[in-house]
Amino acid sequence: MALKGTLKDFGIADIFQLIGQQGKTGILHLADGDEQVHVHFKDGNVVKADCAGRKRKELLGDMLVRAGLISQRQLDEALEEQKRTLKRLGDILVSSRALARESLREMAQLQTTETLYRLFAWKSGTYEFEVTEVDFDPESITPIRSESVLMEGFRRVDEWPMIRKKISGSSMTFERLKELVDKPAGGDDLDDDLDAAFGEFEEKKDDEPDKSEGEFKNLGANERLVYKLAEPGRDVQFIIDRSRIGEFEVCKALLNLVNLGYLKTISGAGRVDDSLGRRRRWAARAVRLAGRAATGLLILGLGALVFTRLGSMAAAGGERRYADPAARRLVGRAQLSRIEAAIAVYRLEKGLCPESLEKLVEFGILSEGDLRYPWREQYHYRRTSDDAYVLLPPVE
Repeated sequence: MALKGTLKDFGIADIFQLIGQQGKTGILHLADGDEQVHVHFKDGNVVKADCAGRKRKELLGDMLVRAGLISQRQLDEALEEQKRTLKRLGDILVSSRALARESLREMAQLQTTETLYRLFAWKSGTYEFEVTEVDFDPESITPIRSESVLMEGFRRVDEWPMIRKKISGSSMTFERLKELVDKPAGGDDLDDDLDAAFGEFEEKKDDEPDKSEGEFKNLGANERLVYKLAEPGRDVQFIIDRSRIGEFEVCKALLNLVNLGYLKTISGAGRVDDSLGRRRRWAARAVRLAGRAATGLLILGLGALVFTRLGSMAAAGGERRYADPAARRLVGRAQLSRIEAAIAVYRLEKGLCPESLEKLVEFGILSEGDLRYPWREQYHYRRTSDDAYVLLPPVE
């Protein structure tokens, strides 16, 4: 089976999942207008992601300069040597002792992940998987499991809208409102990271007294790093460049610090960086649908497992499994969620809710049996508008 088509027919998540499950080796070519991305896979794991026609700021050499790891002069000299020898830029920098091998590995990994996770905002374009041997330097990058890419991609799609409400542009700067207390001796980094992860989106009201003033607040390593970099006059882009943890993690940490009262945002005098601003506006249109698609995929996947097991139980126990009304209602609620997820996927593709449940069967998302399982009659469905509907279990 040739893996080739359009992203409207087969989404980014489906493609990565298939390549990962089958352990394929080759290059996934993706194109949307003038933008082209080539993702290299080795045994189903991502080992490289190239963006054709990268902007200068996204090139590895420029990333190293902006991160403060090498000077512009060192980069220029390495590029000249690269023209003569055709060696990898990273190898030249390491051999000349301008850059440590570990720093090269860190930045190469960051460049790959930044390219990868932007793909989750793509809703149109084409794809083609080329089965071929891939060349990558295991000393410069750690292979990333496709399942990990999916989980992280969905997480970012889900969290970006909340982040964008306050961290809206790369020209924003910050004012420190209070000192970030050093972590006490014996503190647990894992506990700190978990506390930060679950507390990051809690809104802090402007008139609410700060109960943590002068007290230690559990914050993760990213928040502590970003706080140190967020000196007066330094904008978001500078912090992204110097932190080396990526745009998403920086903006997420900044939001947490703002919500907890450690930082105050200062607008960039109306000037918003084009690249970050465009990505924010571009992602805003896609993020709502992408989030629903992620949920739909998870529910459909879990539903398939549950219903397969229930089918086995039915074969063993016959119709007796329906004798218990409570059990039937439980299964019915699960099936209702599955149908809702299918409607969300249909709406993602078509732009509106289906006219009837039969459209889900025609579209290939559900089977005819799904429209009534575990009941004898079909679920009641009525579309009230292009983006709203009523779905109820049958009365029996």
